[in-house]
Amino acid sequence: MGRDTVIHGPEGAITAWRADPPDRAAALGAVLVVQEIFGVNEHIRSVAEGYAAAGYVALAPALFDPVARNIELGYDEAGFARGRELVGRLGTERAVAVLRAAATQLQGEGLKVAAVGFCWGGSMALLANTRLGLPAVAYYGARSQDFLGEPLRAPMLFHFGGRDASTPPEYIQAHRDAWPEATIHVYPEADHAFNRDVDPRHFHPASAALARKRTLAFLGSALR
Repeated sequence: MGRDTVIHGPEGAITAWRADPPDRAAALGAVLVVQEIFGVNEHIRSVAEGYAAAGYVALAPALFDPVARNIELGYDEAGFARGRELVGRLGTERAVAVLRAAATQLQGEGLKVAAVGFCWGGSMALLANTRLGLPAVAYYGARSQDFLGEPLRAPMLFHFGGRDASTPPEYIQAHRDAWPEATIHVYPEADHAFNRDVDPRHFHPASAALARKRTLAFLGSALR
């Protein structure tokens, strides 16, 4: 179902992976799939395909394109180091600008848009809510504490792993305190990246399945 496409905006031409549902005319809305620090790799493309199969137009913009193109990193130390470097070079404002351009393009097709992000992308999905007004789902966003002072502008769903050292209980509580209107789920047996099914070190099938079920229910309500 998926294909390469291009998003046009202030950051220039940004590549993206797009997956359309089997019946495009009956699409339930659109989902921006916001990448981890490893780029729009096979896993992120697969996530987009999953949302398309559920009835949504799914678009995964290559957020690193303004600073480096064709980024697909592995889950080793070299991949982590390179990903962190690219996050630093890109910066938050440019990442949000890419998401804005992607959302605008989908809205131009008459679609209601939500964002679903993972890890760093989870924190960027939060900003798609606070800065762009999109309903959003953040999976284990470990950088969101930097934005606790920003009010939500749309429905918000957080997923956290109970064994994730990067989001300890006090971190999660800070989210509850900052955004009492948000829905927050903690998965006691899950670590960081529990949805990453290509990484057996972190993938927790039961938690991932429950989080997906909850995410689809959230999208069905938020994009009505």
